[in-house]
Order: sequence, then C-alpha cells, then structure tokens
Amino acid sequence: MTEKKRILTGDRPTGNLHIGHYFGSLENRIKLQHEYDTFIIIADVQALTDNFEHPEKVAANVYEVFLDNLAAGLDPTKATFFIQSLIPQIAELTIFFSNLVTVARLQRNPTVKTEISEKQEIFGESVTFGFLGYPVSQAADIAFLRANLVPVGEDQLPMIEQTREITERFNRIYGETFPLPEALLGKTKRIKGLDGKAKMSKSLNNAIYLTDTEETVQKKVMTAVTDPQKARKTDPGHPEVCTVYSYHELFSTHELPLIAEECRKGERGCVDCKKNLAKNMNDFLIPIREKRAHYESNKAQTMQILKEGTERTKQEAEKTLNLVRQNMKINYDL
Repeated sequence: MTEKKRILTGDRPTGNLHIGHYFGSLENRIKLQHEYDTFIIIADVQALTDNFEHPEKVAANVYEVFLDNLAAGLDPTKATFFIQSLIPQIAELTIFFSNLVTVARLQRNPTVKTEISEKQEIFGESVTFGFLGYPVSQAADIAFLRANLVPVGEDQLPMIEQTREITERFNRIYGETFPLPEALLGKTKRIKGLDGKAKMSKSLNNAIYLTDTEETVQKKVMTAVTDPQKARKTDPGHPEVCTVYSYHELFSTHELPLIAEECRKGERGCVDCKKNLAKNMNDFLIPIREKRAHYESNKAQTMQILKEGTERTKQEAEKTLNLVRQNMKINYDL
C-alpha cells in the first residue's frame, strides 16, 4: 500500500487564532487531513523568539491554540498534534541546518525583515540571534518529519523557499535525505484587518477571533472601515475598496452579487451591510464555538490527545534523525 504524503503546519502560541488564520491555513488543513498524514505543530520555541521575557504568555497559549485547531474542525483521529519544545530532535536538526545558510541570506528574508520592522519596540537595534535564525528552526520543523506539503499564508512563502534551499543543500552535500516541501496557499491570500490594513494581525489589534462571542463579533464588525467615498446610504459605493465587502466575499457568498449591486446603486447603507455581515459571521462561528465548548468541558481527554500526538511525533523524529546522522557519518557506534 502506498504511504500517504505528509503535511506539516501549525501555529505560534502567542494568542488565539483569528479568521485570517482560518482562511489562510486552517481551512486547507481541515480539507486535506483525510488525504495526508497531517501533523500540527504548536510552535512554542518560535514564539519565544520575540516573547523571551514573557514565557508564561507562550505557555498559557499552547492550550488555547490547540483548542482553536480542534474547534475549527481538525479531527484528532486524523491529525497529530505536538508541542515543538518537547521534540529535542528539532533542536538537533536546527543546529545542523544552521551551517547551511549564511547570515546575509537570513537578513534578506522578506518575512524576517517585515517582522523585525513590526517589532522595533521589542528589539530596537538589537535583533536576537534566535529571531534572525528562526527560519532555520522553521526549516527543521518541516524537515524533521520529512513533510511534503505545508499549508501557509502568503506571508510565509519566503520561509518555505528558504526551507527548500536548506534541504536541497543538505541533500546535495550528504545525499538524498529530505523531500523538498511545497507550499499550499489558502483560497484567500491575505485577510484585511478591521482597520483596513493589509493584514489581520494579533499584534495590530485588528482581528476577529474564532473565540469571539456573538456580541463581540457584532461590535467589532461595526467598527470596520468601509468605502471612504460612501458617506450616506444613497451614495454609490465601490465594493472593491471596502473592507466589509472583502469579508462578505468570505462569509456571504450566496448574497454577494446582490450586495455588490445594491452598494453600487446606493441602495444599501453601510450600517445595514455590517449588520448583515455580523449575522453571517456568527452563523459561521456557531459550530466552532460549540466544538470548543465540548473540548473545554473534557480537558483531561483533550490533553491526552496532545500527549499522545507528541509521543508519536518523537518516534517519527528519531527515525529521521537516525537517517540524518547516518548520512552525515556521525552515527557513532559507542
């Protein structure tokens, strides 16, 4: 029987996941979990690269992010969940990989450059070795499971490219060891924030979370920016520039032609449009809230899923590292 190809994807536990995460990656994880051997990493080591002074925040969010994945629709009988810091083989592989990439190459990584600029209040002019090198750690996260496919958001594409460079160089020097992973983008490249900025983000405080209550969703949607040229209901609107309409494209697909037509003709006011959106968003989130409540009410069994997943991952990790040590000629017989 042909073995299933393998998926590796996951999240940094720095806070609950939002709808940008859902359409950027979670949706693909849910669809593909039946076709692929799926591993979900809770990347606490990566989260520490810019939260090193607040490890308690990272630790508290490990469980939250795990619940978000289960609530969104990941099936624990299909997907294997694990905590990054409990897999020592990742750290070992990170060290080996660090010899295969230059500092200059890391500094050119677009994702790293963007995130450094966004975190000036944390680093100032003193970027840590851990943060600059986290693409190497991320390459190890993917490679230690010999993953074939990585569902990611558009902003993570440079990280997959860097992983391919590192693993390709390893294979060239030491012999064929790792598959070259492919990135898989969600159907929506990037979800705008409520403030109209290009990216919904925890750090920018412009997100709607999978854990938000019905009332919270309603309040947040009412703050979302709209077409600046549509000051009154009767003003002709331009849906293509409206943040609220971009959300309708995700949550109101059955009504989309009518929404666009009424907006352009000045027959739909922004307040009513937002109320319509909030209802559709909440309808979408109801089953996610219900699943989360189920797992929260059975915490002991839920944590057992994470424990068993981490144990399975350790076994798979050691298989890969045995091959790595063998190919590197450092599998000493002592």
